[in-house]
Amino acid sequence: MKFYIDTANVDEIREAAGLGLLDGVTTNPSLMAREAGRGKTFHQILAEICELVDGPISAEAVSMDFGGLMKEGRELVSIHKNIVVKVPITIDGLKAVKALKEEGIRTNVTLVFSPMQALLAAKAGAFLLSPFVGRLDDVSHNGMETVAQIVQIYRNYNFDTQVLVASVRHPIHVLEAATMGADVVTMPFKVISQLVKHPLTDVGIERFLKDWEKVKK
Repeated sequence: MKFYIDTANVDEIREAAGLGLLDGVTTNPSLMAREAGRGKTFHQILAEICELVDGPISAEAVSMDFGGLMKEGRELVSIHKNIVVKVPITIDGLKAVKALKEEGIRTNVTLVFSPMQALLAAKAGAFLLSPFVGRLDDVSHNGMETVAQIVQIYRNYNFDTQVLVASVRHPIHVLEAATMGADVVTMPFKVISQLVKHPLTDVGIERFLKDWEKVKK
């Protein structure tokens, strides 16, 4: 399984990259807006992220029409070869996915909430597919059940599109994504940190250190 971090905060990305387990980064307009007050433009932030992580960096196109999505997609990939263009699951979005692929530009189809949306995105030629599990959970729908259905559909037909589990809220989402065979999970730095933690590890370290003090004496 590939681990991406879901943030536009360069300090968090640098810290996660230092762990040696980061395969890529996902950003979105909301995450970018949080960094806007740091005196850097959208393009500057993306360029800095690309220097830190040698893997797919998802950057979102915000146009709602085909022409606008194509224009933004071309502009985004001109920043760095690792940029993947995030495109919403709409009619014009699907048209853009197909056209961008024909130009050799990879896409991440985002804001996906159903297996049928996922099937359409794969047929259009998406590189990545982002089901939002946390937001599905918020409306009393089992987000990971949707991911399982998508994974099964993709296996049935040998689609190349990778399932990227997004809107991850806690380690259980990561565990379930791994056990069902999702290709990628993207998560905030907080969740990455939580994956390391276990109360028995903390107790064990504390006990070993206490015993070591006896040895030293």
